[in-house]
Amino acid sequence: MHDAPDSARGSSPARSIPHCPGPDAPPRGPSKFKVPAGAVDTHAHVIGLPPAYPFVAERSYTPPAASPELYLSMLDATGMSHGVLIQVSVHGTDNRLMVETLRSNRERLRGIAVVALGQKDSAYRELKEAGVVGLRINDLFGGGVGFDALADYGALCRELGWHLQFLTDARLLPDRASAFGRLPVPIVVDHMGHFPTSAGLGDPGFQTLLSLVRDGGWVKLSGAFRTSLEAYPYRDTVPFARALAEAAPDRCLWGSDWPHVAHYKPMPNVGDLLDVLHDWLPDEATRNTVLVDNPQRLYGFG
Repeated sequence: MHDAPDSARGSSPARSIPHCPGPDAPPRGPSKFKVPAGAVDTHAHVIGLPPAYPFVAERSYTPPAASPELYLSMLDATGMSHGVLIQVSVHGTDNRLMVETLRSNRERLRGIAVVALGQKDSAYRELKEAGVVGLRINDLFGGGVGFDALADYGALCRELGWHLQFLTDARLLPDRASAFGRLPVPIVVDHMGHFPTSAGLGDPGFQTLLSLVRDGGWVKLSGAFRTSLEAYPYRDTVPFARALAEAAPDRCLWGSDWPHVAHYKPMPNVGDLLDVLHDWLPDEATRNTVLVDNPQRLYGFG
């Protein structure tokens, strides 16, 4: 189903919202190693379609559906024991589909929500009871919640026993590092800082990210297809992933980022991305720590 033209939403000028392709199918596991028991994919999305699950007008892309059934099939096909669903930006603060999926898979899944401040306590409690363990702040894709009320979100997460997850460009981190340091909850940075590899390891933003994870932050070793300037297997991402794993081996996570929304180059298969993880972390013990031990501890599995 296509949304109404943007010109029909109000008096603002019409803008183009691109439609993005679906994931490479069928998903498969890696060819370079065997996924260990207890592995967790810490980053994926479920997506519904309007009118049942409306898209926000301020979104930056229009995705196809990614149903809970397809998501669970992806976990099964790739050998993942558990998964963490991240509220997708196109649904804004309407977490219903994610929450419905969590409630149907309480032992297997956890969730990261996007919420407005000032809700009734019961609304936040319902999210926690469903399996939500953190909140996401996102200033890269329209429909997310930005950094303006960072301290308030930190206080809310502290009250609920949650963490804060950030989707932002690492080049913005030097200006935010002090605010992050004052947060009373754990922080998680998405996709290795989501900035182009051309910026280099010495970029102040990446160096700030390294400092954040050395000082107790978490980071997702994910999103190679977004940050690489090369085609698969994204070899230019190797030094960044290895630097982060060396800085915080006990606080690195892996995520597929399925169904790879807002990506318009050739789609990777999840199995390809697991093989990239092998290239980043050829040592089995280190890889198992990232796939099993670290996420089980942070997200409360086991």
